[in-house]
Amino acid sequence: MNGVRKKRASRGGRDTDDVLCCCEYINQKGERSHLAACLCDCEDLDEACDRWITCKSLQPEVLVRAIETASDRFRVPWIRGAKKVDLSVLPPLVLLPISLHVAAFHVLLGVVVLSSLPILVIWYYQLTHRRKGKTLLFLSLALFSLGYMYYTFVQEVLLKGHIGWGHFSAVTCGLLLTLLCLAKAKQDPGYLKRSTQGAARGKRERANGVCTAEGHAPRSQTEIQDENVHLITEKNWCTICQVLRPPRSGHCRICGSCVQRLDHHCVWINNCIGARNHKFFILLLVIFQFTSIYGLMVTLSAVCRGRSVFSALFYCPGVYANYSTSFAFTCVWYCAIITAGMGYVLVIQLLNISYNVTKREARIALREKTGRCILGGLVVDTGTFNQGLVQNWLQFLSVDCAGAEQDLPDIV
Repeated sequence: MNGVRKKRASRGGRDTDDVLCCCEYINQKGERSHLAACLCDCEDLDEACDRWITCKSLQPEVLVRAIETASDRFRVPWIRGAKKVDLSVLPPLVLLPISLHVAAFHVLLGVVVLSSLPILVIWYYQLTHRRKGKTLLFLSLALFSLGYMYYTFVQEVLLKGHIGWGHFSAVTCGLLLTLLCLAKAKQDPGYLKRSTQGAARGKRERANGVCTAEGHAPRSQTEIQDENVHLITEKNWCTICQVLRPPRSGHCRICGSCVQRLDHHCVWINNCIGARNHKFFILLLVIFQFTSIYGLMVTLSAVCRGRSVFSALFYCPGVYANYSTSFAFTCVWYCAIITAGMGYVLVIQLLNISYNVTKREARIALREKTGRCILGGLVVDTGTFNQGLVQNWLQFLSVDCAGAEQDLPDIV
């Protein structure tokens, strides 16, 4: 080649080997663009604005294209090309501080705002859950809430001399442990690898089922076993991932992968909860509960002196006389709402572990009417894997991914 290296041309006509500067990027059309040109050639945005100004109906496909264009151009300078920023991380960064500051002006505003926030979160969850789409809004809200509440704790409680360094160190250690468990829970939950051997094996197993049998001769024991193998394989074979799933595994439509011992997809950490990270998820909830409750008690003792913690949460005379104390009291109530919600999740998780049932299995059992609701409907006992309280917890604590590649007779 005479020492000359040929460069492949991209769709935009430029060489793909060219190094992008910090403000350049490859847009959704495959063309090279610059951050300074973010307002240029906005046909989709112009069409959407024109329809809105002229009071014409905005077609869904026009709105979708406008949102895709805006999200593709919202980037920050970075090494070797500008990085795309997910727009769903921005609403919590803006709305949460504004909402809490507005709620701190009056008790009625606090009731309205703090009641509206959970409703909005649940509505957005139902919207994204119905579409089976991934979003970073809940993870952004969780992380920003932790950071903002810690900042408020330092600003309004520690720096004003209401507590000592011992309480501050305890809350700080709890926050660091919470973040550490969050990082562990964000790791691989036990994704099943899409292997060509597994696909060929699954197809071969399914070919040995009753569908290949011809005639009406009496079936032998081998044919009956082949029929059972076929039925089990059809149930555990994932047509999307092309993999034979071990027992209790499931396919997550949000992540697009099969997960071993799938419990559920947690939007708060934007990850599935499976065999490898379920224990860290439980530990995350436990540490968060202890840290949050301890922080609430310390803050209430500092803001409402002379009253018990429980009574101060519902009645704290004179707390709205000073904006600083009213804002701290509003943040206490915000933390209390979050703590109550996460506490409910923790209780459900502990009950499911005690009965050796995953959230996915409970949902399937309710849909197929194969389980029974106990404890007021808090847990669904399928009876399939329940071996008693002690054995269930021992099995949960020993769960790993060692058995991901089980043979089909073990599944049967």
